[in-house]
Amino acid sequence: MKPPRFEYAAPQTLAEAVSLLATRDGAKPIAGGQSLMPLLAFRLAAPEILVDLKRVPGLDQIEVSEKGVTLGAKVRWVDIEHDKRLATAHPLLAEAITHVAHYQIRNRGTVGGSVAHADPAAEMPGITVACDAEIVAVGPKGERRIKAGDFYLGPLQTTLAVDEIITAIHLPAWPKTRRWGFLEFSRRRGDFALAGVAAFYDPGAGDKASNVHIGVIGMGDRPRRLPKAEAALEGKVVDDVSIAAAAKAASAEVDPSGDIHAGPEYRRALVGTLLERALNRASA
Repeated sequence: MKPPRFEYAAPQTLAEAVSLLATRDGAKPIAGGQSLMPLLAFRLAAPEILVDLKRVPGLDQIEVSEKGVTLGAKVRWVDIEHDKRLATAHPLLAEAITHVAHYQIRNRGTVGGSVAHADPAAEMPGITVACDAEIVAVGPKGERRIKAGDFYLGPLQTTLAVDEIITAIHLPAWPKTRRWGFLEFSRRRGDFALAGVAAFYDPGAGDKASNVHIGVIGMGDRPRRLPKAEAALEGKVVDDVSIAAAAKAASAEVDPSGDIHAGPEYRRALVGTLLERALNRASA
């Protein structure tokens, strides 16, 4: 398969890249290209010009501070894997990234590209929603910070304007005492998940769970939190009873569609099982 014809530009500044997107109809930014190039090959996208961000400086850094973790949009999956600070600064992120595709993809794919692509079964969008992340975008009107819960509109659809570029993803600070689990299931290692769960909570008084966050991927048209499943665990001692209640609530709360890989009932049962295992790991 061959992509459609397009022009190509490689600006050297962020301002120049934004200007190209704002003044050229049908312009599309590209970084790693692991999401965009397949769309071009299948003729599902036909931009008039590709704006390559490879020469734009300052977008490939990982910053760790008391305020949290900030990932530049051009940070690759392999950069996250190799940054040993993240094992304590954000272990949920570090674990989730090990499930992204295959080494070749992780060596080229970027966090900004994944978030902008907004595949509902992808790990990074799910992490941003589960962790209350902020997506930082820059356009002709300046910088805009968007809550992850408001960013995704549907499959491959976001609130990002056509003349905006994602520059960073900010994840709030991760307490050292926080307990967490991440699990997903796919037909083959590296495939998109049939279902995935990211869960964490902070142990409070009497070891009761507080600040419970449960996010899922592959369970609809976008990544989402499960407030009813969270409520089943909030304020409870995390034991077999409360974990089972949260898992049951999660299965009832999701409304997945079926496809050639799995039907909706299987996916509902799967998300409950994954959450139960993730919470057991967290509590252990």
